[in-house]
Amino acid sequence: QMEDPIQLKEEGNKYFQASDYEKAVQNYTQAIKLNKDKALQAVLYRNRAACFLKKEEYAKAASDASRAIDINASDIKALYRRSQALEKLGKLDQAFKDAQKCATIEPRNKNFQETLRRLGTNIQEKVNTGGALRIQFSTDLRVQKMFEILLDENSEKEKREKAANNLIVLGREEAGAERIFQNNGVSLLLQLIETKNAELVLAAVRTLSGMCTGHKARATAILHYLGIDNICMWMSVDNEEISLAVCNLLQAITDCLLGQGKEEHHGKEEAVVLDTKKDLRMITMRLLDMLVSKKVSGQGRDRALNLLNKNIPRKDPKDHDNSRTIFVIDNGLKKILKVVGQIPEMPDCLPLTENTQLTASVLLNKLYDDLRCDPERDNYRVICEEYIKSKIDPQDMDKTLHAIQMVSGVLQGPFDLGNKLLGMKGVMEMMVALCGSEREIDQLVAVEALIHASTKLSRATFIISNGVTLLKEIYKKTKNEKIKIRALVGLCKLGSAGGTDYGLRQFAEGSTEKLAKQCRKWLCNTSIDARTRKWAVEGLAYLTLDADVKDDFVEDEPALQAMFELAKTSDKTILYSVASALVNCTNSYDTKELVPELVQLAKFSKQHVPEEHPKDKKDFVVKRVKRLLKAGVVSALACMVKADSAILTDQSKELIARVFLALCEDPKDRGTIVAQGGGKALIPLAVEGTEVGKIKASHALAKIAAISNPDMAFPGERVYEVVRPLVSLLNTERDGLQNYEALLGLTNFSGKSDKLRMKIVKERALPDIENYMFENHDQLRQAATECMCNLVVNKEVQERFVADGNDRLKLVVLLCGEDDEKVQVAAAGALAMLTAAQKKLCSKMTEVTTQWLEILQRLCLHDNIEVQHRGLVIAFNLISADKELAKKLVETELLEILTYIGKQEDDPRKQHIINVARDCLTRCMDYGLIKPLSQA
Repeated sequence: QMEDPIQLKEEGNKYFQASDYEKAVQNYTQAIKLNKDKALQAVLYRNRAACFLKKEEYAKAASDASRAIDINASDIKALYRRSQALEKLGKLDQAFKDAQKCATIEPRNKNFQETLRRLGTNIQEKVNTGGALRIQFSTDLRVQKMFEILLDENSEKEKREKAANNLIVLGREEAGAERIFQNNGVSLLLQLIETKNAELVLAAVRTLSGMCTGHKARATAILHYLGIDNICMWMSVDNEEISLAVCNLLQAITDCLLGQGKEEHHGKEEAVVLDTKKDLRMITMRLLDMLVSKKVSGQGRDRALNLLNKNIPRKDPKDHDNSRTIFVIDNGLKKILKVVGQIPEMPDCLPLTENTQLTASVLLNKLYDDLRCDPERDNYRVICEEYIKSKIDPQDMDKTLHAIQMVSGVLQGPFDLGNKLLGMKGVMEMMVALCGSEREIDQLVAVEALIHASTKLSRATFIISNGVTLLKEIYKKTKNEKIKIRALVGLCKLGSAGGTDYGLRQFAEGSTEKLAKQCRKWLCNTSIDARTRKWAVEGLAYLTLDADVKDDFVEDEPALQAMFELAKTSDKTILYSVASALVNCTNSYDTKELVPELVQLAKFSKQHVPEEHPKDKKDFVVKRVKRLLKAGVVSALACMVKADSAILTDQSKELIARVFLALCEDPKDRGTIVAQGGGKALIPLAVEGTEVGKIKASHALAKIAAISNPDMAFPGERVYEVVRPLVSLLNTERDGLQNYEALLGLTNFSGKSDKLRMKIVKERALPDIENYMFENHDQLRQAATECMCNLVVNKEVQERFVADGNDRLKLVVLLCGEDDEKVQVAAAGALAMLTAAQKKLCSKMTEVTTQWLEILQRLCLHDNIEVQHRGLVIAFNLISADKELAKKLVETELLEILTYIGKQEDDPRKQHIINVARDCLTRCMDYGLIKPLSQA
């Protein structure tokens, strides 16, 4: 029996193609149970939905498609499949909404347009014949029938599943939710939960979630009927699916109480629900109680922490009310500290997952950041200090160990506060003393705490003088892999924090490759817990600074895959370490350029001049980049970008942006990067983070936008989000390459649609583009002119050329006289479109410069067919605009030029040019300015 979800998915696909839908469903179902990756889960659900459509099990198809949409709201396949299923179920209005979303994402898809037309017609017919009313009256009967089937133990399994899925779908509709609520549905759903049958419990909880979403009065009534204690008890169970479903239910209730989520008005509900603060505090207190209860599973504890993380700190710093945070600090800070102080290896430890303690550290950090003034922060610090002091007992080492673990946990959250806690009397000394303990658990906790403490230089200095020898001894003597790996990382980190490789050099004696090889072995050893393996990643983040190490690392496929897999976990340290290692491997860190003259001077004065390692030269870097791309680094980075903001720090974002920019260097690789989700992942990196990170991400986007089809690289509405990052690169503070590639990207975009051109204009890019049209640099001037050539199709841009008091038209006319052919092609194209669209510009062209006629004649006689054609089109536009202007042109040598070209024999290669010249002459004859040859 296969246990690989991806392989199961592929098998399911084969069965589907062979029309064996039953076996396909079995494979997809097994894969769903084993899979932990959200993106793959969405694919599996939508694939199974396709099977159910073929089997005509439409309720199941709608349910699975909804699950896929819950993961990815813009999953067009899932949306369309749900639309098909809902249509078959008679829910035409909902089917229409889904089809409408599909058509919005892909407006040119004829299939979606046809579906919309068909559904629209059917809906109208039902309304006209009173069908809509009949459906409404039959809802109560359907609800009653569903509950009868679900509560009847003798019902067939398939019927119960179908009824459960139908109930979930109905609960998500406003009309259906209200009918369930009014017909004693909440009581019946509670009966389903009390059966303890996992499938029925899930169906009931998901139905309740749908009923609560966006309806404050109903959500409050359901909360009071079910009871917060029951809800927390269900969330505490050791069943991931049920725990998550209950968590979503409680989130839906909380959103309503906070006034968030869907804003819908339901009659006089605001008058019914007068005050939600009491309910919110009750929920908060129960969640805090869950943190320290031994009856709660590790998953349940994670859910409670996630709910607190999401709902307690303010979303907007401008909101001055941080009372929820103050309430949690006063009533629950010690409980959160107890969680971070847990030691998994000790028998009295609370049930935890690999992410529990880090999530608790994240919560500590969010609460601390949400405080508004020093007195509030001092209160937070005092509570921490008093609680930790109460745990330090020289007579009870286990109790003291918990205190050190708490300090370690705080250092992973609000670091400044953790640094102050390190200053408490005896804390640092206790850490060093525990390193020398004979007990492995003491060494494990102490080494980990030292690592977190050594980030600050002042602390690192203390540890270097007191702890390096101990760390070396621990590494050499211990047989415990968990301790050994932490000791190695401690030595690496001390070297980095101290501004020297003291700890590592003294220990490794130059053999960094040997240590890196050991780290890679730990990383690939799945029998070691993930919490320990993450230290291997952190070790490699330091060791890959060595060119030999990074070259060996990228050739180790299993190690790369193991690192990418760990990057999917919700761990701030792992994300930062993975990003750091990739920056080192791609050499995307900043380097100081050595001035040759200064190098010679330094050598002359016999000073040491650092030389570039052979494996840091461009050829080796390119090979490493190719190897990483082949290994699937883009998918890993895209997954990292989706992490919560508390886990994905601005520093990590900058590192990821640096890696993306290095990966985009070769144009041939950009298609692969887009296909694996790189384009989508770069957009948030270009908008949020450090200034350097945003610039790097914007530059990577520009590289992709410059050569890719925007519809493929940034489908749907996403393309409009890319415009602002590109415009941000049109800045004199950015380098020439960034300016150039941003202009290429904007040129590509502006050629796609008027909506995109309008977006570029709204982002105030026009003045910058015009400035680059004046540039001395040929490529920049050419790129800016080509961009303007595309933009002038837009009416608002044309109006800016027509407006008085600007030299825009003059600039374009003069650029038509440039020697650079590419600039001429773009400028003449812009002028041809402007004069065709705006007659006022035809006469204005003759006034902006005395050279206009000479430039026009040169264009019409140009050797380059493209330039010549544009010149003749401009001449035609001028002649067509006004008889007096045509007369002025006929009195010049331009008439001879037009006659010469027009009299030429037909030639397929340049027929379009001859035809335009003849059109010019015909128009002049229509005016009576010239006569046909036979009348001359």
